[in-house]
Amino acid sequence: MSLISQEELEKLTNDLSIRFFEKPFIDIVIFNHRLRTTGGRYLPAKRTIELNPKYYNELGYEEFEGIIKHELVHYHLHIEGKGYQHRDPEFKQLLKETNSPRHCNPLPSMEYDFKYYYYCKECNHLYKRRKRMDIKKYRCGKCKGMLTLDSFNEK
Repeated sequence: MSLISQEELEKLTNDLSIRFFEKPFIDIVIFNHRLRTTGGRYLPAKRTIELNPKYYNELGYEEFEGIIKHELVHYHLHIEGKGYQHRDPEFKQLLKETNSPRHCNPLPSMEYDFKYYYYCKECNHLYKRRKRMDIKKYRCGKCKGMLTLDSFNEK
């Protein structure tokens, strides 16, 4: 799937804004190729939406549309002076009203990027990590059991 142009991105964002929020999107929307772990972000100080093009390429139009809608929720609440952060009730309510996703799905290209696998000794819950962690300092988030580094990590 080829990347859409800047003009198509602006038109798509404005169309979604009018369709779901009944208001135009009049500020800036761009692709940010440096984003790695998120589908997009809204920068309130610049009133700019930045989108990760990898999500369009790897997960398709529908997932990408959901990311734009999510960022538009931040945008419209911010310019109206309402709570636009994830923890705010207005944000949660508008997500529901517009059927926007709370989080985006992980990228398939990032799925197998784990170097360390930790297991809970009590409940056997698996934790996948890209960075090593101190098992003397951290416990299982499910049952508070001790963690152990899986033996096939030590090669």
